[in-house]
Formats: sequence, C-alpha cells, structure tokens
Amino acid sequence: MTIAVNCWILRNKKLDGIGYFTVNTIANLIKQHPEIKFKILCDKKFTEDYFDFPNVSKHKIFPALRHPLLYVFYMEIILPLFLRKHKPDVMVSMDGFLSLLSGCKQIPIIYDINFEHKPKDIKLKNRIYYRFFFKRFARKAERIATISEYSKTDIADYYKINPETIDNVSCGINSNFLPLNETEIAHVRNKWSNGKPYFFFVGSMHPRKNIKNLIVAFNLFKKETGSDFKLILAGSILWNKSDIEDSYTGSPYKDDIIFTGRLSDEDLQKMLGAAFALSFVPIFEGFGLPIVEAMQSGVAVISSNVTSMPEVAGNAALMVDPFSVESISKGMEKLANDDALRKELIAKGHEQKKLFSWSNTAELLWQCISKVVMQTK
Repeated sequence: MTIAVNCWILRNKKLDGIGYFTVNTIANLIKQHPEIKFKILCDKKFTEDYFDFPNVSKHKIFPALRHPLLYVFYMEIILPLFLRKHKPDVMVSMDGFLSLLSGCKQIPIIYDINFEHKPKDIKLKNRIYYRFFFKRFARKAERIATISEYSKTDIADYYKINPETIDNVSCGINSNFLPLNETEIAHVRNKWSNGKPYFFFVGSMHPRKNIKNLIVAFNLFKKETGSDFKLILAGSILWNKSDIEDSYTGSPYKDDIIFTGRLSDEDLQKMLGAAFALSFVPIFEGFGLPIVEAMQSGVAVISSNVTSMPEVAGNAALMVDPFSVESISKGMEKLANDDALRKELIAKGHEQKKLFSWSNTAELLWQCISKVVMQTK
C-alpha cells in the first residue's frame, strides 16, 4: 500500500499546534507501519528530518503555499498530476486541503471550523478561500479525520455530512512536558516572575483565545484579592494586536502582566511546569492542547466550559465561562484560595492525561485510512 501525505503546512518554521500534530502523528504512523510506503509532499524549502525512515520518500513540489491563489493552483493543477503519476491508494491532507479534481481517495484532517462561526477572525483572502472551499473539501472527502467529538459534530452539522464518515483521532501530548521539582520551580519563577506565583497562558494570540477577557479578569482578581500573583502570556500576537495592547496598557496591574513572545520548547516546558495554574479560556477550540500539556506538567488547569474543552479536560479542570470576566476571575480566586482543590485537580489531571498519546492518535488515523482503503477493494 502507498499513502501520500500532504505536509505542506511544515515550512522549516517553528512548530505550532497543527505542526506538532503533523510531525508526531505521521512519524508514529510511519514507524507503526514499516510495510507501507509513504510519500511525503512538502514545501520546496523543507529540510527537517522528521520523516527520515526507510519506507518514506519526500517530494518537494513547486509552488510553495503562500497565498490562496497558489492554493488553488497547487491543489487543482499540480496535485492531481502528482497523484495521477504516483497512484497512491489514499492521500491524507494534514492542513485539510484537498484536490477537487483528483480521482484519488482523499482524507482531510479538519481540526475545527471556527472560520465558519467567526469569519472575521481571519484575514479576508483566507476567509474567502476557506469558506468557499472547505465545505466542498468536506463533501469530496472519502472520510474526514478530526480531533474531538465536538469538532466531529460541528463539521457534520454545519456541512450536512453523515457523522459516520468522520473519525475523531484526538491528540497526543509532547513528551517534553514533565513536572518540575520545587528547586526548578523557584528558579523559573525567580527568572520570569520575580519569584511570584503566576497564571500562565500559551498559544498564538488569535481573537478566539480571548486574551482581552483574560487580562480584564486578572485585573478583577488582583483588585478583589490584593494578591502578588502575576499573569504570564506566551506566544505571538498575530491578530487584533490593538485590542490586546489596549487591555494591557489600560490595566492598573500591567506591571504584573508579562508577555514573553514565542518561547523555545525548553523554555515553554519550564514556564508551564512552574506555573501556579494554566489559565486557558478561549471562546473556541477544536481540541485545546495546552490543557493536556498542563496535566502532563503536573499543573492545575482553569479552562473554558465551551466547545471541545470540557471533553478534553473531563473532571480535571476548573471550568469557567469565557464570555464572563467575573467567571474567569472567580476561577482564579477560587484556585488561589483553595490549595486542596488545586492538588485535587492536579491528581485528576494525572489520570485524564492517560487518554491522550501520539501513538494512539496515529492508530486512530490508521483505522480511518483502513476504512477508506477497504472500501476500494
């Protein structure tokens, strides 16, 4: 059997959520199935060794995906020619893009469809492409893989697709996240928060991450408690920078709010492990990977009670309403004042995290692929 995998999302850049999913899931899938030939389709500048295995060939195809017009050229002209020449049994697309003109069996990974619910959260050119093509991709697909039961239901309902053709393959946890000892925690806090405990957020600061409400809620928490806690936010500010800047500059506690920018993997592991709690309150998530990374790190979690996050967190997080500043603030206050609750959530997180691994994600994706291949025989 031959499987083509669209990995154009990887462009020799620092990995983000989809990048980590792609690298970990596909590498595990390749290792689990040495009998399968994998053809990795990647950006022309891709040089990483993530997929350097004997049963893999890498194909760098021009042009690079940099603009929606190139997306169309790539998917509807270049890709069908490649698939016709190499004749894989199935193509798996890690960014959800498919070729509408190819007769090859195709499986997109559609992580979520927030762009359908909140179209103004993305740039106009991407918004037009996504909203025009993704419903067509979903209906063209032989099967769809997604990462939560929430996303499965959302995709099926919104695109009017039979949910039996959608597989939840979930997510795993990167192995570098581990609990820190007291000495390590003290060292990290001395470096980043002047020795003080802190609430921690990590992620690209997209509007759906709800940073404005998180900052305002932290202001209220500080006002109500008078505590010396800090709020540390890690990640790149990519959208609506002015809203975040206005919330920050207008805060009477801005000296206690720290933006780190994007962290290295090592610094992120330490910063998360030394946090008093993860404060992760987006208004929309297809999964919510920081939740399980915090559990892996032995850190308590405050999480939103909407979309996929209750499913991922189970009973191992303090759930709050992301649309209510008061709810987020009360969550912070409750956790700061109840050490027994914090320890209970950490213990429950230790159990909840066992549900998630990249080897399990790869196996679930393999089951999805197998269903497609068996249909053709």
